[in-house]
Amino acid sequence: MASKRDYYEVLGIHKGANEEEIKKAFRKLAKQHHPDVNQGNKESEAKFKEINEAYEVLSDKDKKAKYDQFGHAGVDPNGFGGGGAGGFGGFEGGFGDFGDIFDMFFGGGGGGGFGSSRSKSGPRKGADLKYEIEIDFKEAAFGVQKEINITRNEACDECKGSGAKTGSAVETCKKCGGTGEVRYNQNTVFGRVVNVRPCEDCHGEGKIIKEPCPKCVGRGTVRKNRKITIDIPAGVDNGSVMPLRGEGEPGDKGGPKGDLYIYIRVKPHSLFKRDGINIFCEIPISFVQAAMGAEIQVPTLEEKEKFELPDGTQTGTTFKLKGQGIPSLRSKVRGDLYFTVKVETPKKLSDKQKEALKHFADAMGEEITGHGKSFFDKVKDAFK
Repeated sequence: MASKRDYYEVLGIHKGANEEEIKKAFRKLAKQHHPDVNQGNKESEAKFKEINEAYEVLSDKDKKAKYDQFGHAGVDPNGFGGGGAGGFGGFEGGFGDFGDIFDMFFGGGGGGGFGSSRSKSGPRKGADLKYEIEIDFKEAAFGVQKEINITRNEACDECKGSGAKTGSAVETCKKCGGTGEVRYNQNTVFGRVVNVRPCEDCHGEGKIIKEPCPKCVGRGTVRKNRKITIDIPAGVDNGSVMPLRGEGEPGDKGGPKGDLYIYIRVKPHSLFKRDGINIFCEIPISFVQAAMGAEIQVPTLEEKEKFELPDGTQTGTTFKLKGQGIPSLRSKVRGDLYFTVKVETPKKLSDKQKEALKHFADAMGEEITGHGKSFFDKVKDAFK
């Protein structure tokens, strides 16, 4: 006994320290020297054992009184003082649920710091469901109503969700009193620890069914196929997710239903491409239309719209039709349609058409016989 340090010295407190001061000193040192924080450090492990041994004695009024009167001999299990510090039993033993105690110091859930509850026996929200649907480009732009089929758990219509056979009773579990969990009080060197675990008799349900419903076999729910009508709003895009609240699985123990999430895929359009609320397309025009200007028909998401091309329009020029894009999901303001013209060169010409083009070339001073100056000659002339 003579080799042991004074317990007050171990905790760094004076002999007249009260219960709160003893607890505060212990918690501070326990955090500092906890083995999980100082893995592989034998010195910290030894100090942690010493700290716990000191706290076990000084936190107990009877042991503390014996220690104050007789020193270490007063709490030596082999001496006249009776069980005490020796009952610690080593670092690995005597802790009960050591994970719960570690949580008490390093972020776990222990009411008031000296208890823990990992079981959740109260009402729980039902599971969420996911459904993927494919719609076309215009349906995404202007919205659409769709009917979908889903399979989910629903309350058994025979037992009304009780899980018990019609006419039989559902008994409240006597062991847990209907809470679905059992609390175990355990005195440790850290103080009284309350461990909460699911009740073994009712498997955490809080009730015991003597005669299960033959349709749902006591589960209270059955799998059913349901048709649901959904309204997809205008402006949704590929990858949009639409939640339907309360259309998921039923909750547990009176908890709310889960949600149904609709994942939307939009088919690509043959003509239009989308960027946000704006759409883009490419429109072919003839050489004559580009050169002389013309009234053309521009396709939109709803119908064709007339547009006056200016004369001398170059291939690759982009024009805008305001308000002919996609409605915004938030504001319902429509985006714009941008179309780019592409001048197409005719591939097959009649003799008459060729002759007309030769006259045009002559009028423009262009050489089309192949005997005029080459491109490189023209470049040289330009730099003279």
